[in-house]
Amino acid sequence: MLNDSTPLAARMRPRDRSEIAGQTKALAPGSPLDRLLSGTAGAQSVILWGPPGSGKTSIAHVIASTSGRKLEQLSAISAGVKEVRAVIEKAREDSELYDKSTCLFLDEIHRFSKSQQDSLLPAVEAGWITLIAATTENPSFSVIAPLLSRSISVALEPLEDHEVEDLVSRAVSSPRGLASEVSLTPGAMQLVVRLASGDARRALTTLEAASFSSFTRTGELPTEISEDDIAAALTSNPARYDRAGDMHYDVISAFIKSVRGSDADAAIHYLARMIDAGEDPRFIARRLVILAAEDVGLADPNALVIATAAADAVAFIGMPEARIPLAEATIYLATSPKSNSAYLAINEALEDVRNGLTPPILKHLRSATGVGYQYPHDDPRGILEQEYLPKKLLKRNYYNPKALGAERERLALWNVLKSLIRGKK
Repeated sequence: MLNDSTPLAARMRPRDRSEIAGQTKALAPGSPLDRLLSGTAGAQSVILWGPPGSGKTSIAHVIASTSGRKLEQLSAISAGVKEVRAVIEKAREDSELYDKSTCLFLDEIHRFSKSQQDSLLPAVEAGWITLIAATTENPSFSVIAPLLSRSISVALEPLEDHEVEDLVSRAVSSPRGLASEVSLTPGAMQLVVRLASGDARRALTTLEAASFSSFTRTGELPTEISEDDIAAALTSNPARYDRAGDMHYDVISAFIKSVRGSDADAAIHYLARMIDAGEDPRFIARRLVILAAEDVGLADPNALVIATAAADAVAFIGMPEARIPLAEATIYLATSPKSNSAYLAINEALEDVRNGLTPPILKHLRSATGVGYQYPHDDPRGILEQEYLPKKLLKRNYYNPKALGAERERLALWNVLKSLIRGKK
């Protein structure tokens, strides 16, 4: 109903398992989440890991209501150890005096420090609370090991398009939702689903905003939502991207792998996602410089020049114009021949050094004496036979050129150079 002051997403929060949208894999019969929702998992704590709008809060409410436990909610964004301890103390009293169990839903647990997460352990171990923690980041990296070992980790996925459409249709017709006061054109429904990107909360928020926009336009109920109503309601559609979270690393990983894999279209797509989400262009430029050296390498030495020039341009002109040199460098690197021979060479040499393979410097190469050193420029070829590597390292071949791009010529050249420097054996 349009006159209800409670947000549509809150009104449509699932009351039982049948109303949870999507998550068919996580809810499969016999799964940890299935046992929790059916009440057969006892007082088992759970960590729900998934993107925004995948149902973490909704599932927590259903678990608490199904088990008959009292639900307490805290957000790691605003709560600290003091608030956590207050909830724990109340839960302990309820458990000991009234034999009443408590579920603590802690949203954004990855924002809690180690000491803050430590404060939860005694209550979880004693069974005073059943912890239901939600995070958008991989709990293996963001949740302390003692909590992980005492909890079930459940990965949630973004909703499929048909699941988002079912949710929107239910919200339109439900008495708790819009009570059939609105409808959507087929195009508007497709647009809501596309803008949601698998995020149930975003879909319902978009639907609610478009409902008011449509009502403002027509002045009557029921009203039909058009694509123009959605465009009028939403001045922009922020990308789902957390510069400090997993999505940040997922997008930059996809960007790097697309450039390395020579798919310029995919690389530009992920570049656009980062730019639209407000990623620091200097961070992107640094990644391009690294890509040029690591993945293009000597197959096209100009790649590093292009990437470095792009980084300089980004620092000089700033956004939004910096998007152009970033795009230029991205396309150049993606379409360049690839060689990681320099990357492999330095890594192999470092491994030898770190393993103690560091024989004394040959006497004729030392700075203090240099006795016996032959000056290559004295030879008309500019190169001559001479020992540079100690005998223990003579069989080490760190640099192995690839027959790709500009490095193809270097492959033949390096073989000639080695035979002249080390002598034909």
